[in-house]
Amino acid sequence: MKFINGTNRNQLPLFASSIDDAIAQDNQIRLIDLFVESLKLPDFGFTFDFVENGRPAYHPSDLLKLFIYGYLNRMRSSRTLEKECSRNIELMWLLKGLVPDHNTIANFRKNNPKAIARVFRATVKLAAHFELIGGSLVAGDSTKLRAQNSKKNNFNSNKIERHIAYID
Repeated sequence: MKFINGTNRNQLPLFASSIDDAIAQDNQIRLIDLFVESLKLPDFGFTFDFVENGRPAYHPSDLLKLFIYGYLNRMRSSRTLEKECSRNIELMWLLKGLVPDHNTIANFRKNNPKAIARVFRATVKLAAHFELIGGSLVAGDSTKLRAQNSKKNNFNSNKIERHIAYID
């Protein structure tokens, strides 16, 4: 019986391809890389003052790329992200082979919540600028909704502007 056989793992290919060739040009990973590289991270509140002794820290842009990738691919756990860094070729390309520890990932998330929120807000503004999202259409998918109209639960334009100002 004939079977489809894979290549020999111990044999080097004749035309060695780079990891960049393995990632398609229209892959979302390239967009994440381009977006984070275009940001001025100190303006968003990320810290760059690390102590000189001991092991050098990871650059915040690398950890932000990892966090955005995990958010887009429904991987929120720092341990899952750590595993994916060593086995996912997209993350190998994105992080240039870096494999941060799960504590490093969790501490980055814990120490920079406001900066990460500002980055996601900038992402929404960018998508709105390119008219990828509109924010004006509201649709129901036949879900049963329970209506409540107390003063705490109803919103008008003035109240929304006040909330946005408070969040900022």
